[in-house]
Amino acid sequence: MPDNNTQTQNVSSYTSLGTARTEKVTLPESTFDGTVNMPVMHKAVTAFLANQRQGNASTKIRKYVTGGNQKPWKQKGTGRARQGSTRAPHWVGGGTVFGPTPRAYDQYVPRQVRALAKKSALNARANEGAIYVIDAFNFESPKTSAIVNLIGKLDVAEKKVLVLTDGVKPNVFLSGRNLPNVHVMPYSDSSTYHILWSDVVLVEAGALGTSLEPIAEAPAAPKRERPAAQAKSARPAAKKPAAKKSVRKSAAKKAPAKKAAAKKSAAKKTTARKSAAKKSTKRKEK
Repeated sequence: MPDNNTQTQNVSSYTSLGTARTEKVTLPESTFDGTVNMPVMHKAVTAFLANQRQGNASTKIRKYVTGGNQKPWKQKGTGRARQGSTRAPHWVGGGTVFGPTPRAYDQYVPRQVRALAKKSALNARANEGAIYVIDAFNFESPKTSAIVNLIGKLDVAEKKVLVLTDGVKPNVFLSGRNLPNVHVMPYSDSSTYHILWSDVVLVEAGALGTSLEPIAEAPAAPKRERPAAQAKSARPAAKKPAAKKSVRKSAAKKAPAKKAAAKKSAAKKTTARKSAAKKSTKRKEK
């Protein structure tokens, strides 16, 4: 049975930067009258999902499969079961029986039923307190960080958020396009499926027929200061390369001295060998 709750609903309002406003916004009674019709919403959602199907699945029956024109073996005398074609359905590589063929899955839902379903979905979110009103989305350029900061200040970053704008606003759409849990579209283009898909709905005030005076506020500048712990840990890391350089320099200085000492020792050995050879030749001559 549909639920009817005719009480007026007041929701919180925020700026596009996520700052809470003092005034509450009264939702229009023509849409938010408390009607929640579950069967109508189910029909609208199933029709929407069915209309997204392309219907390209296709199979071949036995007459469309290549081959199978010749009888695989003679009718009698082989002891095997009689067969007339290798493309019969019980053969590997044969045709498919009652398989899918390309067709349309379109379902038509009357306009008034669609309107009632959308109205019921909005009322369901309003009853849950999941509708927030934004005064205006006036983005000068696409910035994903603007949407991220907004949903972060509203504490809905972990939820699926539907942003409904007053008309087509490309900058807002491009700002939320790269976020998997955020969907941006005009209020007039939203459907029952999109509203029920979301956990939170952010609606621009102009889309509801209300106007809120803008509040002058400056966007928060990003802080790039590092914590003290990271700064201290970075200082010893910077000293290590200097220590390595000093070790390399000392090793480079010691290397020539070692080479010179090795050359002197080799020269002494060669002279000692030559003198020993001369002495041995003199002894033989005597």
